[in-house]
Amino acid sequence: MLWSYLKDITGPLLDPLQFAYRANRSVDDAVNMGLHYILQHQDKPGTYARILFVDFSSAFNTIIPDILQIKLSQLSVPTSICQWITNFLTDRQQLVRLGKLTSGTRTISTGAPQGCVLSPLLFSLYTNDCTSKDPSVKLLKFADDTTVIGLIRDGDESAYRQEVEQLSLWCSHNNLELNTLKTVEMTVDFRRKPPALPPLTIMNSTVAAVDSFKFLGTNISQDLKWDIHIDTIVKKAQQRLYFLRQLKKFNLPQALMTQFYSAVIKSVLCSSITVWFGAASKSDIRRLQRTVRTAERITGVHLPNLQDFSCHSAVCAISII
Repeated sequence: MLWSYLKDITGPLLDPLQFAYRANRSVDDAVNMGLHYILQHQDKPGTYARILFVDFSSAFNTIIPDILQIKLSQLSVPTSICQWITNFLTDRQQLVRLGKLTSGTRTISTGAPQGCVLSPLLFSLYTNDCTSKDPSVKLLKFADDTTVIGLIRDGDESAYRQEVEQLSLWCSHNNLELNTLKTVEMTVDFRRKPPALPPLTIMNSTVAAVDSFKFLGTNISQDLKWDIHIDTIVKKAQQRLYFLRQLKKFNLPQALMTQFYSAVIKSVLCSSITVWFGAASKSDIRRLQRTVRTAERITGVHLPNLQDFSCHSAVCAISII
């Protein structure tokens, strides 16, 4: 399979801060790595972090096949495979069908087909050379999700601003468009009296500042507390308890209700649990556990505590590392 072949041959040459389609790496690893950089940096006096959450406009649709071919060659992909991929992406015929009406055919030679299993991987390879040159600026990627973390000391933001400018230039050279309306920035600053910071500007547009952001599925707040994230998952889990109650009304066997709980409710409660559980407040953990106990009463089956699952997940993560 070409997808597996490309992963195997390019894996050793990929940017270490690209977390998509890598063995033993996940969304949680990307979030944990970002938080590690931020917290480790702020152990020192006079420090803070600026985090830029980048949004691309129609990212997969902007890939230029000829540019991609050069990048694939640099990643040791054989010439024949490079040419095959270029041919696959070039002169694609597309049309729109609505009911009995069909549009004319258009020829497309830019981007990767929507829904194609290769498209996200090709985009990751396309952006592999988009990296930070300064050690105080970390550029984390998960396919088309890109985050720039500036580790600032003594108010010197020159490296961070220069790397953001370089990212903008890289995008213009590679036919990627930064969506400045959806690109936002968050500051994490634990100093006692943090001063007002000058805004960040990209392509003459001021980047909006936010207090929290959903980063790869996890709600991150600028105080690095987890109230907002836990509010979200508790609300979602409680909504799904309704369906568990309906299944009980229909006398579904306990085993099937337990499977439903694991797949539909526990999966929500435990989403990214290795990221936030260890820093969650006792009151937040009690709220989560109440949801588990409610499911336990409905199913009539003893269900494990989230803390047990969190410890198991942490052990698995350590063993992978």
